[in-house]
Amino acid sequence: MTATRNPTEITAPPGTPFLDVVREFEAPPARVFAAHTDPALVEQWLGPCDLQIRIERWDAQSGGGYQFVHHRGADFEAHFRGVYHTVRPSELIVQTFEFLGAPDSVCIETLYLDDLGGRTRLRQHSVFQTVEARDAAVESGMNAGITESMDRLAELLAG
Repeated sequence: MTATRNPTEITAPPGTPFLDVVREFEAPPARVFAAHTDPALVEQWLGPCDLQIRIERWDAQSGGGYQFVHHRGADFEAHFRGVYHTVRPSELIVQTFEFLGAPDSVCIETLYLDDLGGRTRLRQHSVFQTVEARDAAVESGMNAGITESMDRLAELLAG
């Protein structure tokens, strides 16, 4: 129901190394920000529904970093890590994002939280090193994972 009211818009213009995500939430920016920076909240929404998350490090401040694993029992593991460059409460997060299954390919993500008067528009702009790296990420099923994550985040914020 939340997904229908506020759909997740994902755009990946052909021939560019960019991916943009836009989603509106029925919660103020402070709550959306907390859901991105508090590891106990992140565990409740980040990733596809069929995977669990194990956070190994989460230091959401400028100069901090994170590392986590998405897994499905002992059958599947995907490791991720990044560095927080700028963290401005309720407004902005600039971080790197690296899937360790594709080493040497680091993405820069900028997350904006726009205050819509008690609601929030999340805008995320991701810049990959190459068009091929962006295309490989999209082809891996990243869009479905992003959409599921955003739907789960909306449910968490509504609760």
